[in-house]
Amino acid sequence: MDQQQQQSAIQGAKVLMVGAGGIGCELLKTLALSGFHDIHIIDMDTIEVSNLNRQFLFRRSHVGQSKAKVARDAVLRFRPHINIRSYHANVKNPEFDVDFFKQFDVVLNGLDNLDARRHVNRLCLAADVPLVESGTTGFLGQVTVHVKGKTECYECQTKPTPKTYPVCTITSTPTKFVHCIVWAKELLFAKLFGDKNQDNDLNVRANKAASSSEQTEDIFERAEDEDIEQYGRKIYDHVFGYNIEAALSNEETWKNRRRPRPIYSKDVLPESLTQKNGSTQNCSATSDDDSATVSAMPLLGLKNPQELWGLTQNSLVFIEALKLFFAKRKKEIGHLTFDKDDQLAVEFVTAAANIRAESFGIPLHSLFEAKGIAGNIVHAVATTNAIVAGLIVIEAIKVLKKDADKYRMTYCLEHPSRKMLLMPVEPFEPNPSCYVCSKTPLVLEINTQKSKLRDLVDKIVKAKLGMNLPLIMHGASLLYEVGDDLDDIMVANYNANLEKSLSELPSPVINGSILTVEDLQQELSCKINVKHSVILVSRNLSVDRSLNFIYSSNQKCAESFRIGPLLSIHVRRFRHPLVIMFCHREEFDEEKEPEGMVLSGWTQSPATNGESASTSNNESAVDVTESSSGPEIASKKRKLSETQPENHKRETENVESEDDDDLVEIENPMTVSKKKRVA
Repeated sequence: MDQQQQQSAIQGAKVLMVGAGGIGCELLKTLALSGFHDIHIIDMDTIEVSNLNRQFLFRRSHVGQSKAKVARDAVLRFRPHINIRSYHANVKNPEFDVDFFKQFDVVLNGLDNLDARRHVNRLCLAADVPLVESGTTGFLGQVTVHVKGKTECYECQTKPTPKTYPVCTITSTPTKFVHCIVWAKELLFAKLFGDKNQDNDLNVRANKAASSSEQTEDIFERAEDEDIEQYGRKIYDHVFGYNIEAALSNEETWKNRRRPRPIYSKDVLPESLTQKNGSTQNCSATSDDDSATVSAMPLLGLKNPQELWGLTQNSLVFIEALKLFFAKRKKEIGHLTFDKDDQLAVEFVTAAANIRAESFGIPLHSLFEAKGIAGNIVHAVATTNAIVAGLIVIEAIKVLKKDADKYRMTYCLEHPSRKMLLMPVEPFEPNPSCYVCSKTPLVLEINTQKSKLRDLVDKIVKAKLGMNLPLIMHGASLLYEVGDDLDDIMVANYNANLEKSLSELPSPVINGSILTVEDLQQELSCKINVKHSVILVSRNLSVDRSLNFIYSSNQKCAESFRIGPLLSIHVRRFRHPLVIMFCHREEFDEEKEPEGMVLSGWTQSPATNGESASTSNNESAVDVTESSSGPEIASKKRKLSETQPENHKRETENVESEDDDDLVEIENPMTVSKKKRVA
């Protein structure tokens, strides 16, 4: 394809961008300057103050507005002749179905979470649309291209639980306690006790001040003569009350989410804390104590760090810790950073995180647990975003040219390797064990007598398989379905099924049952083989079939099992036959199997030359679609360069990032195992 034909393909292409944040801003600009004329952008987020240091299309006046719409308007100012359409919406909304995706020539992802990436992956599989995926963490980044039947899909390799926390989630829509910890540590603690001139997303005006055109005083600034307790209550009411009410005003955000509850100090705390515990005098008595040992807990009679505090106790700790900072550590205020070895800092962050968690309906945690959760933050680097955006466009052009031999996964490195900072690697073949693109059945080990259908739906189908509108069938029996077209009787029946154990359903799910699970929006279907058995092997075992129990000389081994199918086999070195019994499993390890069930069958690709296959940990792996005719792969598979360092080990950077839409768990390209790649 000559230059003129290439430019014609670019100008005629219809491109979908998902994400308009750090990478998205750079990508939209680069697409426009590269000659793309028809660009569509989906992003549900609004602009935060913390975005402004790297998302260059946004300004302070844009805070609170739609990222997609503002990015569109900014680019049209210097490329007014092109078509850019923005959607301020969630890519998982029903309107963005397979037919919607089919209209595009390529999809470019800049998402910030595993669930949305998996959703787009499945839509691209169903629509047969190539997708280019990307992600950055600090100086690290990568871009991968996926084409149906030729490269692995995003879900061909298992993904670990993400440990990256988008700022938009932390500030606006937390769903996990760790989000509350990061908010309390990186935003609230930093704002109160760190650099006072550093703006962040806590500077939301109270409702009564928002209507005024006059510049209001910084709510976090304490006047010299202001009572410490009253100042603490003011901060409490602002961050847990007014800010939550301000967030609730955006109805679109809470359309499909649980609405948080504003919390005010007057509803939780007594009118005066001084009379309650006398801590005002105590906290100002001395100023020479070791700052690391100052603690609010003894003043409140709290001794056990593993004790779970309620809302009132957390509120008291919040106020007392703040008072102690101003009374005993006033000289440090303005220069403090969070330190997990700073007892008072840990107490404050734990209390603040728990109060926020209470507001958002998230389970509370003890001080001991909160201290363990607190971790390091890797700051976003604008230059990495720009490099990655350029690489995305390069791969997108290859896709439009159908130049499959030149597709590359490109890693952006922090330090040169073989004198290179950009490391291109040939893409991998589809994983034949992938349940998404290869339809390999899954195996679910579950206690069918104790576990309810709701557990299966919430913990497996939605949480692990990422299905949004699931349909579950057992043979010809429909056990569960969701949708707007269901009548009241069907909804009532399905809701009743949710509360039944699997073995009590109209079509009982027992050992050996095969469930078909579908998501009509994603056009994905997979089968789950149900297993509620473990294998017990014994030579000293007798069976009472009438009582349906097992008796053994090893009673500890057998007492928690019920009888299942029996098999007898002869082994030469034993005089008597072994009895292999498939027995019902009553209990699960609460630490290793907290859901009370184990899903397996999503295996890694076969190893080559005795080496174990590597699992791609890229949180921004891209979508590919399943080919009905199968991939056309050359017989000779190329691998990493023969100059690869010896004794290499797989290393994964699994870190938190401050960026809100370009997050990735980076797999070191120099340590990728020798999986099969596209020739």
